[in-house]
Amino acid sequence: MSLPKTLAEDVARNLVMVARYIDEDPDQAYAYSRIALRLASRVAAVREAAGFAAYATQKYAEALAEFRAARRMTGSVELWPVMADCERGLGRPERALAMAGEPEVQKLDKAGQVEMRLVAAGARRDMGQLDAAIVTLQSSELASSAVHAWTPRLRYAYADALLAAGREDEAREWFGKALEADKDGATDASDRLAELDGVEFVDALDDEDDEGDDTGTAGASAVSATDDDASEDGDEHDGPATA
Repeated sequence: MSLPKTLAEDVARNLVMVARYIDEDPDQAYAYSRIALRLASRVAAVREAAGFAAYATQKYAEALAEFRAARRMTGSVELWPVMADCERGLGRPERALAMAGEPEVQKLDKAGQVEMRLVAAGARRDMGQLDAAIVTLQSSELASSAVHAWTPRLRYAYADALLAAGREDEAREWFGKALEADKDGATDASDRLAELDGVEFVDALDDEDDEGDDTGTAGASAVSATDDDASEDGDEHDGPATA
């Protein structure tokens, strides 16, 4: 639907702020989304933005309602995976699995289908079905050497599932493959590899060094967890969106 120019500009400004803050300050993004929603609740883009802002603040029931509204307005299946993930967030993994088997999945593009696979694997893990989660992630996309935007997360989810199943050597291999594909730092694969190798990162300076010790060096240093002076092991849980 079209809006009067002034109203459209106000709505657009709020949507821009949602996009700006949703990663660094989800609560702020949510506040802007509520303003946009009050101004133009019949605009699909506003309902979608409100859904993602609610999702980012773990308001899964609210997010699901907004995504459903946006889908009704557009007829698009694009939001199907995140709708299924909201079901996981609401503690209903069986509903997420049911959605993974619906005809809508076949209408998704490749990225959407991979996302749905990640959600389905996460639902399996929610239900304690680790082996089924691993099998769910095994696919031509996982086996491919081609790198796409979703490749690091898919490999990471597979590695994480393997590790949860006690298959540490395979997990290390796949965390490595995730790291190779992750040029933008979308995962913490490097940290997970370090943990598996018994390495942790500690601050080189303590409070006393800050007060007056010139001999310390700034930054962080890697130490072996087996060293006599190693610190206690301290774990990325991406919320329900990752398997």
